[in-house]
Parts: sequence; structure tokens; C-alpha cells
Amino acid sequence: MSATADATLPATGWRETALYPPVKTFLEAQGFVVKGEICGCDAVGVRDGEPPILVIAELKLSFTLELVLQAVDRMRGADTIYLAIIASRRGRDRDPRVVRLCRLLGVGLLAVDPAAGRVEVLGEPMPYRPRANLPMRRRLLLEHAHRRGDPSAGGSTRQPIMTAYRQRALACLEAIGEGTARPRDLRHLADDAGKILLRNVYGWFERERPGHYRLSEKGRQQGTASDP
Repeated sequence: MSATADATLPATGWRETALYPPVKTFLEAQGFVVKGEICGCDAVGVRDGEPPILVIAELKLSFTLELVLQAVDRMRGADTIYLAIIASRRGRDRDPRVVRLCRLLGVGLLAVDPAAGRVEVLGEPMPYRPRANLPMRRRLLLEHAHRRGDPSAGGSTRQPIMTAYRQRALACLEAIGEGTARPRDLRHLADDAGKILLRNVYGWFERERPGHYRLSEKGRQQGTASDP
């Protein structure tokens, strides 16, 4: 089927019905008897047993929130849920976050090539417990513990985030003021004062002589901007 054959077709040139034959064949290979459009579900397969095993596959040309919501709605009536979408090279089916989301939901994810009649299993439908990301967890706990107060409203996107590091750097800046300071003079404000002055992430500090720091022009401007 060509994309120009029907002006109502999406950019892929396929209708959702083109996904049905490959998905039907895929499920039939697992022993299911598959029928389309059963009670609003795109594909329903039943495998004999006591009780029978029921699988639902929902078909979409791309991965969308609506598809996820359909999966959530179907969970109450099926033993297994598959989400089937058109296979692509750089689409949502290749986004590892999409696969991870499906695993979190416990639903399967299929990438379908209608032209070749091929189905690629990107994620199996099974309960999933994500492997803990311990470095991320440590970063979150440390930042939460070290940040003073709650200076940044959740959802802020167009202004600098007041991180715990920035708070410590500002404390060093205010303590230096118009004079100079050594890292050990500032450790009561920041345990890592030496690193803050040396790394100079914000460009606020400059070394006057070995072991002694003063504010740069940018630092003095920041100090003026921070004054009430």
C-alpha cells in the first residue's frame, strides 16, 4: 500500500488494520484463537484451558498516551496485554523509556512491519520490578538533605535552580565580600569550600595569591544582585 493511494492515510502509509494480520499470526503461533474487534478490543485471543487464557492486543500506528490508557483499561479483563505499533528506525518504539514503561505496566510491546508481515517483540508481558539505580538514589538523597529550605518551586524551567551546591557557593561569595578568604576560613559554611573556589563553576571567584581567593567582577555583580 502506498502513502499516496489514499489521502486519508497517515504519513506511514498504513492503517491500523494493516497491523492485524501479523499480530494475529504472532498470537496464533502461541496457540490462541484470535478474532478482531471484540467488545471494542482490536484483537482478542483465547487459548483453551481451565480457565481459558485470554490475551488482548491493541493496535496503533505509533506509541501514544491513548494506547497506554487502553492497556490500563484492558488489564481488568485479560490475562495478557500486548501493545502493537508500526516498527520504525527512530520512532517511539526505539525509545528505551517506552519499553521500560511497558515493562513497568506488565504489558508486552510489539513492533510490527506490515509489509514483511514481521513482528518484533520489544518487551514481554510480565510483572516487572526495575533494577534500583543506586547512584541516582544517592544523588537524590544527598541533594535533598543538603539543600537549605525549599528555594525552588517544582516545575521551574526558565530560571536557575537553587541547588545545594549553588547555595554553598553563594554563602562563600557573601562571606568573602570585598575581602579575601582561604578555603579553611569558609569551611563552617561549606565542607567543600576548597573545591567550590577551585572549580569556580559560576565564575564568581579568582585566586589573588596561592591559597587566597577574592571575588571576580562577575562575583561582585552577583553579590550586588543578591543584596536585598
